[in-house]
Amino acid sequence: MGDTLEFNDIHTELKGSWNDGRLRFSKQSVVYKSHKTGKVDSIPAPELSAAQWRRVCLGHGIKLATSTGLVYRYDGFRDTDFEKISAFFKTNYKVELAEKDMCVKGWNWGTAKFTGSLLSFDVSDSPVFEIPLSSVSQCATGKNEVTVEFHQNDDAEVSLMEVRFYVPPNTGDDGSDPVEAFAQNVLSKADVIQATGDAVCVFKELQCLTPRGRYDIRIYPTFLHLHGKTFDYKIPYTTVLRLFLLPHKDQRQMFFVISLDPPIKQGQTRYHFLILLFSKDEELSLALNMSEDEVEKRYEGKLSKNMSGPLFEIVSRVMKALVNRKITVPGNFQGHSRSQCITCAYKASSGLLYPLERGFIYVHKPPVHLRFEEISCVNFARGTTTTRSFDFEIETKQSNQYTFSNIEREEYGKLFDFVNAKKLNIKNRGFKEGMKGADGYSDSDEDQHDAYLERMKEEGKIREEGDGSDESEGDSGTDTPQTKYIGKLTCLYLSLLCVLQEWDRKAAEAKKQYEKAMKEYRESGGGAALVTK
Repeated sequence: MGDTLEFNDIHTELKGSWNDGRLRFSKQSVVYKSHKTGKVDSIPAPELSAAQWRRVCLGHGIKLATSTGLVYRYDGFRDTDFEKISAFFKTNYKVELAEKDMCVKGWNWGTAKFTGSLLSFDVSDSPVFEIPLSSVSQCATGKNEVTVEFHQNDDAEVSLMEVRFYVPPNTGDDGSDPVEAFAQNVLSKADVIQATGDAVCVFKELQCLTPRGRYDIRIYPTFLHLHGKTFDYKIPYTTVLRLFLLPHKDQRQMFFVISLDPPIKQGQTRYHFLILLFSKDEELSLALNMSEDEVEKRYEGKLSKNMSGPLFEIVSRVMKALVNRKITVPGNFQGHSRSQCITCAYKASSGLLYPLERGFIYVHKPPVHLRFEEISCVNFARGTTTTRSFDFEIETKQSNQYTFSNIEREEYGKLFDFVNAKKLNIKNRGFKEGMKGADGYSDSDEDQHDAYLERMKEEGKIREEGDGSDESEGDSGTDTPQTKYIGKLTCLYLSLLCVLQEWDRKAAEAKKQYEKAMKEYRESGGGAALVTK
């Protein structure tokens, strides 16, 4: 048996929606990486305390429990995977992979068991359903009833809003109320944000682009609190995916971007990114609401009790220490104006596109972050309104397309070199390399060469060759009368363009000959004689 086992297309359930990813078992740990978010779950092998194999809706699944009270569930295995996984667990983890069947009787009377961060409803010692307590947003009690409410997920087509448990009115051995005991067990592990104690620090009146407004940001040990004039948001650090610090093109401002999953909500609006805008000239002196020894012990030198400097540096430093995430900054890319971003438009709003070492990010309306590993291909397209700009198109592996338009043609060479160096798949690479010197986007007043016309000629030749092969080899069934008609129109259009170009050339030559003859005629005195007569 090898040192590792890997499985693709393994699914995890997150607040009502399925996320697929890759699961790898090694001697040191169990690692799962989500294809959607890129988030990685890592379970050290010594912390594994129990493992269950069971039949679920997507084939077979594994439930892993750790000594720290966490529970992980992964589905999508085949029946034949049980033997090798069981043997691997025995050999490397010293854990028995036990088979456990789910109860499908349909009974609604059973026992609620709290195991770590999981609530399991069992009938006859077999689980009917399980609730991750981290998905619970609120817990309310009644006379003999406990109501559990859940966080909502935008990716889920159908969402579970709440579950109500009836608790019989009997008193425990210690005289406690069973309803209150049930609620306390839920709240102890639920994702219910409550501000307890004083904030570590407070930043007053920070300019926020999304959600728009001025907000006071209170930094707590486990979450940050945005307090505005109309809305308040509490953001747990566990929902922060990435941090970005991006210089504005004017070199006088800085963007600080926080990527969130799940997003914060304002009515029906979802904000997947929190974007703050700072002036580089704004300074701040800050004192943390903690003793020096406590700061040193908790943050291990990442923060100090008294800090001073530019405001954006202090905010990013505090967020990096509390969230425990690296801050992504632009890499080695430099545009035509020697800035690290490109001015463009996305969805009719102007913004800035930043080529990063591992992806692209666009700010700010709406913000877009695309990792290289989720990009299928990119394309350089000619602008629709003017030859002085071009469009940059990105297509993802999920068939989503993002078009960043109105990019200055001087940025073409730099962006092409960047994309090529990152080994991204470029559509029509042959055409693009021929236009790499930016002459492909020259205005007709500056250069007689029309790259767009050349491209159309090449595409016309390809269509003609494709039509010829279809006739010789038989109908493939993919060409419709409409596509053949469009192909013929394109060929006719190209032929007319060639004819017009030829007549334009002849007209220019005739004009030169006329001007030469007229000059000779006047020099010989013909013009003066005509006036005298």
